Amino acid sequence: MITQIIKFLRVLASEAAPIQISMGIALAMIVGLTPLLSLHNLLVVFVLLTFRINLAAFLLALGLFSGLAYLLDPLFHSFGVTLLQHESLHAAWTSMYNSTFWRLTHFNNTIVIGSLVSTLLAFIPFVLITNVLIKRYRTHVLVYLQRSKLANWLQSSKLVTRFTSLSE
Repeated sequence: MITQIIKFLRVLASEAAPIQISMGIALAMIVGLTPLLSLHNLLVVFVLLTFRINLAAFLLALGLFSGLAYLLDPLFHSFGVTLLQHESLHAAWTSMYNSTFWRLTHFNNTIVIGSLVSTLLAFIPFVLITNVLIKRYRTHVLVYLQRSKLANWLQSSKLVTRFTSLSE
């Protein structure tokens, strides 16, 4: 757990662009909050590997969001039921179910459709908010920590040096 926090803080302090880290965390939100064996997750992994997105941020955030998914599944289920039972969407759901491609996506599963629509709606605001938070962390918190006496003392400490060498 401590090593994961240290790795995450290293990613935040790295020279990677904040948008790359934000996109990695946001894509991890989609994969982590939706059922893992879904067709849309292949598309997310393709986007992750095609564009310059921070893979370390993705992997670290994936663990967090996967654990959070179990808590949010009842909400996703109720949202999925609402979507699938909405009167104006019955014709769309029926035509999609008659297509082989859409049946492979398992859109008729309440948790799949509820979590996917929820994460897609939250994607852009989440990227923008995390991007701003990363920039503020780097300009305020990281600069303050690097200048503090405690940080200088910890960096010179043999115990911290040994712990960081072991964690690498």
